[in-house]
Amino acid sequence: MIVAALPGDGIGPEITRAGIAVLREVRPDVECVEAPVGGDALARGLPALPDETRALCDRAAAILFGSVGLPAYDGKPLQERPEYALFLLRRDYELFANVRPVRVFPGLEDASTLKPELVRGLDLVVVRELTGGIYFGKPKEQRVVDGIEEAVDTMIYRAPEIERIARVAFEIARGRRRRVTSVDKQNILETSRLWRRVVTRVAAEYPDVELDHLLVDNAAMQLVRRPRDFCVIVTENMFGDILSDEAAILTGSIGTLPSASLGTRRDGKFGLFEPIGGSAPDIAGRGVANPTASILSAALLLRHALDDEENAARVERAVERVYAGGTRTAELVARGEKAVTTAAFTDAVLSQLE
Repeated sequence: MIVAALPGDGIGPEITRAGIAVLREVRPDVECVEAPVGGDALARGLPALPDETRALCDRAAAILFGSVGLPAYDGKPLQERPEYALFLLRRDYELFANVRPVRVFPGLEDASTLKPELVRGLDLVVVRELTGGIYFGKPKEQRVVDGIEEAVDTMIYRAPEIERIARVAFEIARGRRRRVTSVDKQNILETSRLWRRVVTRVAAEYPDVELDHLLVDNAAMQLVRRPRDFCVIVTENMFGDILSDEAAILTGSIGTLPSASLGTRRDGKFGLFEPIGGSAPDIAGRGVANPTASILSAALLLRHALDDEENAARVERAVERVYAGGTRTAELVARGEKAVTTAAFTDAVLSQLE
């Protein structure tokens, strides 16, 4: 069984090595095959998503992704930027559901910018629609009209797109605390009025799951006011992009948060699994990056793509024990405490696997 490992840019190669090491430890039958993507590919004179990399993904059971993006490509057209690879992967493999678990591990409460009592026990999931909305709608262009520069982005949703992401959220909620919060802007946007109607209609199929609705501005406020009240949040592409990053930082470090992007291929099992923290080129190569998100992305890969709940839980318990034992990378240590390297943290997780 093959997993396509696409390390990418910045700290991507360092943290992806951690995810690969954990996968190899718990599933020796899985072969992780690496390939270039993003700025790494562009630097070799290749497209951001080379044909060889796409061919590898075609035959793989899943994709373990690192990160893409480098300052040298800022301002270039999308097709010439590292991020275009991620755009193509999401679009071409119909990865419509981005699932982001947000959890505060015991012992990390003080790392949050919120009071520890607000985030202690925080455990929620953001489900973001990933292939529709304003990021993909057309027309999308800059133009000159009557001598005046203007730009247009089109937000569009169709009912089936909303139905399928809503079902993902309700199914996840059934395995948790059975509550879904749908976020929209129905007081202003026609797309949000459709969104709310369709989500409400889908909710009737899940009478065992409670549904409530929040406007996006209120949701942003409540996430920092009462974050533990949330179980599963479902929302459209742009709102999800913003809210999932807000939710992630509640944990004290975006370096601890994994994600899964799931689609329709292979009965929904195929997906792209990646940290959400970005390429962080300012710390690349220094061995100080937190590999937790990549390790936990590997756990999500085990759970969703390989149907291996046992080993996914093993990995998650190992990470929890490492943090409970006081091991921290640089961004999480308190003043006067000693930080461990990326490699040392990975070794600590490997040593804690049951």
